[in-house]
Amino acid sequence: MRYIMRRSCLFLVMIAVIVFTGCGQKKKEDPVTVTLWHVYGGQTESPLNDLIDEFNETIGKEENIRVQVGSVTNTNTIHENVLASAFGDPGASKLPDMFVSYPKTVLAMPDDTELVDYYDYFTEKELNEFIPAFLEEGVIHERLSILPVAKSTEVMFINKTAFDRFAKETGAKMEDLKTWEGLFAMAEQYAAWTDNQTPDIPDDGKNFFVHDYHFNYFQVGVESLGENFFKGENLAFGPEFQTVWEPYAKAALSGGVWLRSGYATEPLRTGDSIVSVASSASVLYYSDEVTYADNTSEKVEIVSMPCPVFARGETMVMQRGAGICTVKSTPEKEKACITFLKWLAEAQKNVEFVTSLGYMPVKQEAFDVYLPEAIEKLSDPMYVSLYQAFLKTQENYTFYTAPKLDSYLDLETKFEELIRQTLSVKRLEWQEDPEDMDKLVSETLEDFKAAYTQ
Repeated sequence: MRYIMRRSCLFLVMIAVIVFTGCGQKKKEDPVTVTLWHVYGGQTESPLNDLIDEFNETIGKEENIRVQVGSVTNTNTIHENVLASAFGDPGASKLPDMFVSYPKTVLAMPDDTELVDYYDYFTEKELNEFIPAFLEEGVIHERLSILPVAKSTEVMFINKTAFDRFAKETGAKMEDLKTWEGLFAMAEQYAAWTDNQTPDIPDDGKNFFVHDYHFNYFQVGVESLGENFFKGENLAFGPEFQTVWEPYAKAALSGGVWLRSGYATEPLRTGDSIVSVASSASVLYYSDEVTYADNTSEKVEIVSMPCPVFARGETMVMQRGAGICTVKSTPEKEKACITFLKWLAEAQKNVEFVTSLGYMPVKQEAFDVYLPEAIEKLSDPMYVSLYQAFLKTQENYTFYTAPKLDSYLDLETKFEELIRQTLSVKRLEWQEDPEDMDKLVSETLEDFKAAYTQ
């Protein structure tokens, strides 16, 4: 009996040892996994994906968090996918824990309160570290629904190689490109100069300038002159609209402005234009080689300058670039998302992220301390020029925030289509009878306003 009891006691002790040893070596709980849809790069080649891997192996491992990329697409696709998920469309995926978004996406959601309000997760001190205008754009219905992590703006890209040839023969100065008045006057001059290169071929002058978004030129221009561009859910068409219209329309009718659709990068890559204003992030798609229509090519130098302004207007520029929304879920998942986003927005890490993509950092400390250091390490002259333009822009310009109108996207789409169409038609009239430009500019404005307000 004593033997049996000893065996029983020994067995119980062994069980206890196994149990307690097992507890001591208990497998770590599975990490809190959160998903992200973004637009930075490709599915396999993405600077953000690389940073996510770094996060997962460092802070994520320490905090038992794992960020998983669910999709890498472009801004149009992610807008459509988010709305399909939010509306529960058949076949649509479930909303991820985080997604890249513009205000227009949040405004179009059936219920934007299903998104985290970052005011609940960031202290006032933490929020004060961000560039105020960048935060402002993410405030929807008094809630901070979109956190800026990488911002872009509009800058001017110049094919300096082609510009120098033009300047050598005409005396054109790059300094004159600082104002819209100077740029459009030069566009007229360039169209005439290129036309004169082939006197036996009439009206074959080239466009000097291409703008990615004519709508942005007008709204920032009008606002910079102290007038409201919008009136309710429509356009105001006030007196300053005509101020912005006249130099632009005159250059367009003369052939100095690219009026076809598509992105501004393309006519610079083919030599059909030599100056553009476009999203700074489009630097990824500019090339230091131009391929002409006759299939010859040329190495060129692409430089950047801050966006032009009107001579009597405020130095104002469009802010662009999306932010990241977090979907309400569990306290653990929300905390995991916030941990990652705070890490990504940290000044030094944020500069590492944005300089790989052609974006601006989102905190003042990043501009003051880490961005100048990063510029010194850049090897591509095109990126060096871009980031020098960024520093000047951030120091001297006010970032314009477009209003959160339900009609904004429709207004923009209609504007872009009609303005190109109206000017293209009127340009044909000018080619037939180039005598009275001022009259044609005025007529074209009335035609455009009539078509737009129908």
